[in-house]
Amino acid sequence: MSLFNKSKVQSLFISFILSLLTIITLLLYNSFSHENVNHLLFLVIPLFLISFLFVFIYFEFFIFKKIKNLYRDLIPKENIENSLVNTNMDTLINDLKRFSEESQTEIKSMQEKENFRRDFIGNLAHELKTPLFTSQSYLLTLIDGALKDEHVNLKYLKIAEKAIERLIFIVKDLDLITKLESEGLKLEKSKFNIISLVKNVFEMLELQSNKKKISLILNSKNKSVNVNGDQEKIHQVLTNLIENSVKYGKESGTTEVSVEDIIENKIILRITDNGNGIKKVHFKRLFERFYRVENSGNRSTGGSGLGLAIVKHIIDAHNEKIYVESDFGVGSEFSFTLQKSN
Repeated sequence: MSLFNKSKVQSLFISFILSLLTIITLLLYNSFSHENVNHLLFLVIPLFLISFLFVFIYFEFFIFKKIKNLYRDLIPKENIENSLVNTNMDTLINDLKRFSEESQTEIKSMQEKENFRRDFIGNLAHELKTPLFTSQSYLLTLIDGALKDEHVNLKYLKIAEKAIERLIFIVKDLDLITKLESEGLKLEKSKFNIISLVKNVFEMLELQSNKKKISLILNSKNKSVNVNGDQEKIHQVLTNLIENSVKYGKESGTTEVSVEDIIENKIILRITDNGNGIKKVHFKRLFERFYRVENSGNRSTGGSGLGLAIVKHIIDAHNEKIYVESDFGVGSEFSFTLQKSN
């Protein structure tokens, strides 16, 4: 029922009650002669019409109009168009409460996005500043005369080259994750042996793990486990997770990769270490760009700070899940699922 029709119905009802009360009052205060009753009956219709007119005007221009303005000011236009304005006070209050809750949720979401944007810009500036200032300082030293010193010139150039290499690494990862978030990830799925892929990553990280005397262990009941996915992208996932395990692991520790069946057509890969571990308070933000936990080591360990964010995008693109478990001071486990292939 439209607002106009509602105002008419309510005005008719109130006018009828007012007219009835007026007639009864007049009857009570006057003698009940037949002639008086006839006179009163003649007054019923005009009295009813006058009452209706005043009540209708009052409702339409003083109450309903204010309610419509209230809806228009507080409730989004699209919501008003999709549902008729209701004059029931309980309904109105519920609508306003719902709108208030939705507005609070939207405000909270905007605040979280603003905090994320501010943190991201701050972290990005910090990540870029370190290699930029390092390369600049050594190059300026060379320009100021160290270039002629054969004992330091090559050393300084190599340090500057490493800083620039890290800068390029950060920019490449930043470009990759920007494409992942804006364009989506296009997968080239195929059947491949995940055990062979893990061994390949172990070989690639062997030198790095040997420096910290960390043992790389593969735990699988089968020598061959075929999965369906983008081999290059899963290689990147394994590299990032195993490299992080080595990078932040304890000296003479272990990094173990387990391949297990969970259901008929799924496997789970677990990357477990006995490093410092991660406090649970950090779990929700681990996969944010540039987010670092305070006890995971400093930025001198290298990396772009985007590895886990890229890992999350790749796993999501495969419609799979990634999990984190950690006991602070004991170790951490990152695990993700993959589709098996016959």
